[in-house]
Parts: sequence; structure tokens; C-alpha cells
Amino acid sequence: MGAPERPPAGSTAPGGGERPPDRTRGRVYLVGAGPGDPGLLTARALELIAVADIVLYDRLIPARALDGAREDAELVFVGKEGGGASVPQELTETVMLERAQKGSMVVRLKGGDPFVFGRGGEEALALRRAGIPYEVVPGVTAGVAAPAYAGIPVTHRGLASAVALITGHGRAEGEQEDLDWPALAVFPGTLVLYMAVRSLAHITESLISAGRPASEPAAIVQAGTLPDQRTVTATLGTIAGAAEDAHIRAPAIIVVGAVAALAEELSWRSPRALEGRTVAVTRARAQGSELSRRLEELGARVAQAPVIRIRALPGPPLDPAPYDLVCLTSPNAVDGLFERLAAGGHDARALAGARIAAIGQTTARALARRGITADILPERAVAEALVEALADVPASRALLPRALEARDVLPEALRARGVEVDVLAVYETIVEPLSPAALAAARQADYITFTSSSTVRFFLQAMRAANDAVNHDAAASPDEGTPVGLAPTTRVVSIGPVTSETLRENGLEVHVEAERHDIDGLIEALLADAVAG
Repeated sequence: MGAPERPPAGSTAPGGGERPPDRTRGRVYLVGAGPGDPGLLTARALELIAVADIVLYDRLIPARALDGAREDAELVFVGKEGGGASVPQELTETVMLERAQKGSMVVRLKGGDPFVFGRGGEEALALRRAGIPYEVVPGVTAGVAAPAYAGIPVTHRGLASAVALITGHGRAEGEQEDLDWPALAVFPGTLVLYMAVRSLAHITESLISAGRPASEPAAIVQAGTLPDQRTVTATLGTIAGAAEDAHIRAPAIIVVGAVAALAEELSWRSPRALEGRTVAVTRARAQGSELSRRLEELGARVAQAPVIRIRALPGPPLDPAPYDLVCLTSPNAVDGLFERLAAGGHDARALAGARIAAIGQTTARALARRGITADILPERAVAEALVEALADVPASRALLPRALEARDVLPEALRARGVEVDVLAVYETIVEPLSPAALAAARQADYITFTSSSTVRFFLQAMRAANDAVNHDAAASPDEGTPVGLAPTTRVVSIGPVTSETLRENGLEVHVEAERHDIDGLIEALLADAVAG
């Protein structure tokens, strides 16, 4: 299913006449992002994220949920940091209303389901009062998904024919109480509690005091559906102590009922190679999604820290006829080449008269998606290897689509052979501002990956900016501030020798370098290091 189209108001319809105004403008979508596993995002959620003008997102959305957002979309964090800084709900609603009233297409992206303890109903009422049209896109709620990923069905024939979803937020001892404990104690089914880690002891004591058997099976699932998911099973009377002993932290779902005893028997998630490890990904969000997906499949928790963004460069249409050699050194160059071809009314057939060289497997796959098989593909994905592979390839005029700033090894080598080379800048790499939270997560990760020299430079730029801010605060208040750098235990992973050289030039030790200089090689090297460690 394709993303919804957004023609401009008053544009001409294919059959003549005018289209009606675009009804996605000045509209809010209350979208559930699911419980954390990116694979549980709905198709509708992905469609809307891809075309939104602004995405207001919470802390518990999947790490890769925003990968498909437009390059020019505003991505605004409006979440709550469990014991830390929070964006007031009133401010979130104000931004949502103001942007919709100005004609923006707004996606309000929430973890789980917007109408299950997500305050989506409050936001819908605010939108209705303001006369702003909205749509609700349900999501998979954590109260069902987290137990399922732990092997716990919330209903089961003969054990539980009903399930109650309960919020434990704000139910600590001494606070105003509005839960009907006697009714919950006799409820004939499964109790599923959200946001209840801090008040778990109070909750279990209240249920037992109201008559729920202390011997009833119970379980707590931390980080349900995520790579670092953990499950602790016990009884209603002992689950609070067991959770404390296991250092269980939010987000977590508590399950009380006979079905909790099925966790061990029905557990289906086998241990994975990178389980328990955090890997920071610094490459551009769109390009980093594949790397992040594969790391998550191996059990890693991915810290998204995209420090670069790829921006296409405008230019005239391209006629490839004069060229007998076309060299591509990145998937972004492939995309840029085909954009210029399309602008001139051409497609892959226009390259039939030229030999096509790709620097590595990733670039070759990008060409294959366009229907082209690379004629020249070196064993190592570096410019020097491509130069060697082209040594005996006859050429008189070559085209090199590439980044605005790039190494000149390839064009200089071709020119030295007498080849006329046209370097065509089809994209540029620009800095992507990194939030303090993303920077902190990256510098504390078990591994941090760098896939180009630009990711190194821009990440260090973000660290220097954070250092400057810390030093400024420390000067004002000597007791505040700590130096910002990579944690001593963080291992630096480089995609190849060029990136490694940039790392070393900037004072960073390279712990892992890929032998094959592409994403496959980077993952292989990281896995080998993790196993060895």
C-alpha cells in the first residue's frame, strides 16, 4: 500500500477540472506506534509518518519509527522521561492544535495504542473542541504484546476467559486511591498492569488484602518486544520482591493470573548473539535503518544517533550517451544518478552503452534494485580497490556521480590513464543535530559504529558542542558538569581503513575494523568481537 498522495489544493485532476482541496492538511492523526518492536508498527502508521509535516513523538516509540519521515519534516520529542524531564501534556496539545490550525499535517505518535493509557482520548477531545479534524490509528498495545513475547497468552481456554487492563501509575501508598481492589481481587481472569513498577509492592499487598490468592502465578516483563526484554516469574505474594532482586525497571508490564505460569513452557524467543549489548548507529537515519534492523535481529538494543543527513543536490537533466564508463561509489550516488536520468526522460536503458562499476556490494545491490547488474565489482569496497579493478577496462569518457565532498583517488587515477572524467555532485552530507539524550546513549553504548569519515567528524562535533555547554555550566557552578566523551568500555567499530584513519586522526582508538568494507562486513566484525569478548 502506497503512502497517501497530497496534491495541492485546486490542482488539476486527471480527468479534467479541479481536485478538491487536500484534506490531509490541517489535520491531526493520533497514531499508535506499538510496544517497541519496529515490526509491529502498522502499515497505516508508516504511511502517515512518511508524509507528515510534523511528528510529535513519545519516548517509547520504536527506535526506527521515524526512519521513514520526510527529510524536511519536524520531529519533536514531547515524551515523559520516567523520573526525568517531561513535556507537559498541555504544551503538547497546544503545539498539536497550533500546527494543525496553520495547515500542517500532524502525526501525534504514541507508544502502544493511543486510546490505551495513552491520553489519546484527551487529545481527541481537545481537537474536537477546536474544530480540527482528526483520525485515530490504533496500535498494538504493550499489555497484550509484551506478555505474548514472553510466552504468556493473556487469555487461554480453561485458564482465563477475560482480561482487565489496569494502570498502576500514581497508585503509590499514601496517594489518593480510586481502584476497586475488592472487584479486582475477584475478577475472573487475567490482570494486566501498566506503569506499575514503582507501586508494585503496594498493588500486590492491596490485591492480597482484598482476597486475591497470594499463591496465584504472576510475571513481570521488562522492555517487552525489545531486544533486551527480560521476564521474571513468581507468585502474587513474591513478585514485588523478585522484581526488586532482578533490578526490573520501567517500562514493564505485570501479569497476574493462571496464564503467567505458562511463560516458561511457551517461551519462544531464543538467545541471540548480541543480546544484552547496546550498539550506537551514527549514519544517516534513512541509510541507518537497514543496519539497525539487522542489529536488532541479532538481539542488540540500538541507540539511534544519526549525525548526518543526505541531501540531494539539484542539477540539470543528465544525458548518459557520451559516457562509456559510469562509476558509482555509494547507494546515494545511485539514487542521485537516477534522479538526474529521470529529469532528462531517461531510465536504466539509457546506460546500456556504458560499463557500470560499483565500489562494493551495497552499491551493487542499489543498482540491482534499479535493474542493473554491475560490470565491475572489486573485492574490497574502497576507491583504491576500484581503481585496480578498472585497470584493464577500456574507457575514454567516464561519469562519476558522487557526494559534493569526496576523496579524489578514483577520478585522479582515471585521468592519469588519459580518461576524460566528469565528476557530478548529486548529493551532499550535512550535519544532523543530535539531541542530548541521543548523544548520551551513544557515548555509553557497548559499541559505536562509524560508516564514513563524515559520521566521525559530525559525531565529534556534537561531542565538542556538548563539552562546551558542560564547561560553560561548570564555570558558572563549579560543582556541576562532567566531561563528555565515550565511556571507557565503549568499543569503536569502523567500516574500513579510510574511516579508521579519520578516527585515529581525531584521537579515537579503533577497536574493530571490518575486513569487508560494507554493512555485511561491519556486522561480521562486530559479531566476532562480541563473541571473543
